[in-house]
Amino acid sequence: MPRKQPAFPIVPVVVLAALLLALAGVLIARSGNSSAPSSPSPSAQNGGFDGAPLPAVPAPPLKLTDTAGRPVSLSDYRGRVVVLTFLYPGCGATCTLIAQQIRGALDELSSPVPVVIVSANPAADSAAAAQAFLASVSLSGRAVYLTGSAAELAPIWRAYRVRPASAGAAVFGRYAFVMLVDRSGTERVLYETEQLTPESLAHDIRRLEGG
Repeated sequence: MPRKQPAFPIVPVVVLAALLLALAGVLIARSGNSSAPSSPSPSAQNGGFDGAPLPAVPAPPLKLTDTAGRPVSLSDYRGRVVVLTFLYPGCGATCTLIAQQIRGALDELSSPVPVVIVSANPAADSAAAAQAFLASVSLSGRAVYLTGSAAELAPIWRAYRVRPASAGAAVFGRYAFVMLVDRSGTERVLYETEQLTPESLAHDIRRLEGG
């Protein structure tokens, strides 16, 4: 009696194994070609800035005197991006680090921007001490150092949420910052000391300048 043929051809084990291996290869290749969505960069999360973006509010006004006794106001720099910070001679590592990071950013830029350093300790502010500090961090002629009496500086410190030297060196260092003020005189970007680098500062200055 003739042997009955199966309804479907029997696939040899070797052929079946080869087919399974080929299918696995296709799946692996597809998996390798498809990339998971990457997390947004810190800059993208911060609206394109490397520093921390601030609410767009006008920078509080300030008018003080420089080391030559000339009156200088923040509004004098309207139309330009301004680097603003609060330091003082004899501050030590915190002020030196901040000033050097600012200097590094200036070195990266194709054109200079105003740097305004406001005193956080008028008791240390002789003209000679301020000029020596600027020279020690290579900011002579590249930054203005503004000071005044304690009565003149106190409302400015409060407006900018500054902890002056009188709060103690540790507190001053913890709250020290650099701020970028845009062309219209608006607060835009803030850097605490651990966030501040020449590259990030230069990047955000260029962004505010539209370049």
